Amino acid sequence: MDDLDYLEEVQYAKVGEPAPDFEMPSTKNLKTLEEDVSLEEYHGKWLIFFFYPLDFTFVCPTEITAFSDRIEDFRRLGADVLGASTDSKYTHRAWINTPRDKGGIGQINFPLASDMTRRVSQDYGVLDENQGVAQRGLFIIDPDGILRYMVVHDQDVGRNVDEVLRVLQALQTGGLCPANWVPGQATIQV
Repeated sequence: MDDLDYLEEVQYAKVGEPAPDFEMPSTKNLKTLEEDVSLEEYHGKWLIFFFYPLDFTFVCPTEITAFSDRIEDFRRLGADVLGASTDSKYTHRAWINTPRDKGGIGQINFPLASDMTRRVSQDYGVLDENQGVAQRGLFIIDPDGILRYMVVHDQDVGRNVDEVLRVLQALQTGGLCPANWVPGQATIQV
């Protein structure tokens, strides 16, 4: 297959449409690294799927540990969390096995996926072709596999976990949420 054939096959992520399918190596089994992660296994749950540029960097560990520290908040809302970068599953494991005070992330409460082929990053529209790494993209996928929310940040700016939780809860209302809506407020009635 040549490059033009591949371009015709690429499915780019679009809100309101099925999320691009994926299967990637992961840290689900940190000891063996032999368990892949796929979109299919999250069917029936909400999925917070985020990309970050690289392991062993500066902003990335702050995001990953922030999501990990709040995992119970996501689980209470019926959501799982999955992080991904273009690093290998071996690099992910080394980063997890390195304590936070030594430049690692320590044990985390969700798996990291390895998109070394860069195919998934490309399908989700977050691949920085010049650097060969994923941008800071975040996607909320509903229990039916429909992409409901997406945002991409500059590499230098970390995401806000409270905002991700707020958006997830807004989506779960099934209603019209005005600007600055917070959980507990009424939705717009028409």
